[in-house]
Amino acid sequence: MMRIHSCWFSLLGLTMAWAAAPSAVLAGPVPKLYVTNSAGDDIHVIDLRTFQIVDTIHTAPQPHGAAVSADGRRFFTTIESDHTLLIFDTATNKVLQTIKLSGLPNQCAATANGQFVGVPIRGGNSVDIVDVAQGKIVKNLPIKVPHNCYNAHRNDHLFVTSMAGHQVNWIDLKTLRYIAEIPVGGVPRPLAVTRDEKTLYCALSDLHGFVIADIPRRQVVQTINLPPLPPGVTFPVPHTPTHGLELTPNEKELWVTSCGTDTMYIFDTAGKKIIGKIGVGKGPNWVAFSPDGKYCCVSNVLSDDVSILDVAQRKEVARVKVGKQPKRLVVANVP
Repeated sequence: MMRIHSCWFSLLGLTMAWAAAPSAVLAGPVPKLYVTNSAGDDIHVIDLRTFQIVDTIHTAPQPHGAAVSADGRRFFTTIESDHTLLIFDTATNKVLQTIKLSGLPNQCAATANGQFVGVPIRGGNSVDIVDVAQGKIVKNLPIKVPHNCYNAHRNDHLFVTSMAGHQVNWIDLKTLRYIAEIPVGGVPRPLAVTRDEKTLYCALSDLHGFVIADIPRRQVVQTINLPPLPPGVTFPVPHTPTHGLELTPNEKELWVTSCGTDTMYIFDTAGKKIIGKIGVGKGPNWVAFSPDGKYCCVSNVLSDDVSILDVAQRKEVARVKVGKQPKRLVVANVP
């Protein structure tokens, strides 16, 4: 009799452990990937634990920029059609604030604490600095043909690219002024900056690769060319063979898109060499990592989907269909 009871309790324990396992796997912060569909009127939200779409956020036409606060509680996006910045609660995906901008916006960037958001204003040759707590623009700085803003996981500075000036401008958020101009030797496209703000990586128009700039010295120190392109290759964005790049969270690697060959290249930042490549969807556009560095996410503007890459395994583990012409994307680790 004792043996039967013992076996029954063992079986019960195994059953309870099995039943609890899925919830245990899904416990903790939720890594949400936000994907703006630039030719549509919606943003898709993908759960990176399951690679499933868990929400569709409807907006005015042409959502574009994407940024999050470091705590994962806020998601920021710019809307081209009505010139607004939307701020979302990531727990509910509901709009908390709508802030009118001074003109046509592009890729925004938020400080780590979510206090400030920088928004390039393409038609206005300027950049809006938005104070989120005040819910308004607190400074509009002039800059010729701005395109992308970037934050190096800090609260004191932002960067903004000047396509006409062939440079990246460095913004001090204490004074709300520029503190430096970093020449990049061509028309800047996407950029990435190390946390110590000493090294800048920047893609340029007509360059299949990127440049490395020394920020304190204010100069380009190296040009990295990706492998030669096959003849007759075209790009989703004219004159832009590379349109997305980003540092891994540990900054040991820079992952770079090759738009003409639908490939992601992996660059060793210490060894300064290409160490790998992974195939993705058609027309890779933008790159974002999960905060834990496990996944690299790539928007594919010509195939209307997102490639999710396992960083350690160096392979695509999912390709998720989204909306029309996905562009900017970002991951929030939602508490």
